[in-house]
Order: sequence, then C-alpha cells, then structure tokens
Amino acid sequence: MKSDRTRPFPLAAFAVAAFCVLAGNAFAHGSSAGGSRAGLDIPEISHGEMAVISDYRSRIIELASRAVDTNEPFRRVLNYAEIQYSYCLWGRVPGSVMDEESPFNECAHAYLAAAKAVLMAMREMPREAVAAGEIFSAVDADMVRRGLALVTCQFSGQAFNTADVVKPQWSGIPFHAASMASLTAFASLLGFAVFGLCRFLRPKAQSSE
Repeated sequence: MKSDRTRPFPLAAFAVAAFCVLAGNAFAHGSSAGGSRAGLDIPEISHGEMAVISDYRSRIIELASRAVDTNEPFRRVLNYAEIQYSYCLWGRVPGSVMDEESPFNECAHAYLAAAKAVLMAMREMPREAVAAGEIFSAVDADMVRRGLALVTCQFSGQAFNTADVVKPQWSGIPFHAASMASLTAFASLLGFAVFGLCRFLRPKAQSSE
C-alpha cells in the first residue's frame, strides 16, 4: 500500500493551493486545540497509530465520502478531517507525521485523529461496516507488524475538537531543518510560478489593447 506522503502531487498545483491555505492562516482568527468547546470532541491518537493511519487516510476518506448511512456528527468530523488536512499542507512537509519535533506534528495528529474517528464510526454503519472493518484489520495488522502500538509522543494524549483548527507552529519552522528546506523550496517554486504567470498574461493584455 503506497503511503499518502509518497503519492505524486503536481508542484504547481501544490504551490497555488498551499499559498491559499497560508493566506487563510494569516488572516483567520484561530488557535491550537484548547480553544472553543462548541464543536464535537475527537479522541486522541497515539504517535504509533498515526504512523499507520496516515498510510490508509485516503482509503478512509474515500469510503467516508461515499457513505450513505451518515448523520450530522459524522459529516462534521469528516469535514474537520479534510479541513485540518489542508491546514497541515496535505501532509507534504517532510517529517510532519513521524517527527515529534516537526512544527507540523500537532496538526498531523489532529487530521489523523479525525480520520481514525471517521473509520471507527463507519464500523457501526450497516453499508460501510464490511469495508471499514477490512481497513481497520489492515491498520491493526500493520501496527503489530511494525511494533508501533506503544509508541507515544508529546501529543499522544491530546484530544481534539471540531471547533478548533490546529495550525502548524509557524514560529518553529526556522528551527526545524526539514520543514525549513521544504517551505523554502515551495517559496522559490511559488515565485517562479507567479513570474511565469505574469509573463504568460502580459502578451494577452497587450494584444487586447
């Protein structure tokens, strides 16, 4: 099974989409988990669990998006899982899942905890129970095979809430080499993309005069 983290992702699309997320982060009023309690609680996920759940996240979300026997709480948790995933830059920053010191590790815990909650809920749905059970069994087998059941980190005991978007720790990026290198490369790519777009649009603007 190929991990979400290694799946091909168009760089130009990533640059534009990530810019939109970063811009939204800059203007949105929010905080890490621990703010408003108006939403739905999401149980914590251990560091070992998230390492495996991340490999099955796409299958879980795909199954959930096709689910028929849903209710409002389920849809809210699923929506949170997808929003939180985008805030964490789609898990594309190296080390965001496995490295406890990554500025993206807490937000990775949030979207993977939500994905796990969605999977657990589908095990109780008549039409989705069989497929969800197969994914759960695969996750459980991988946990045992890789010896990750007891692996924890500083965020392993942290529960989440659908009212609280957990953002990356932006101030910690300069002190985390992998994150800094990745986002520096992204910034360069974005600059080239903007420059290329300007050059592409300039002749059209002149010809329309």
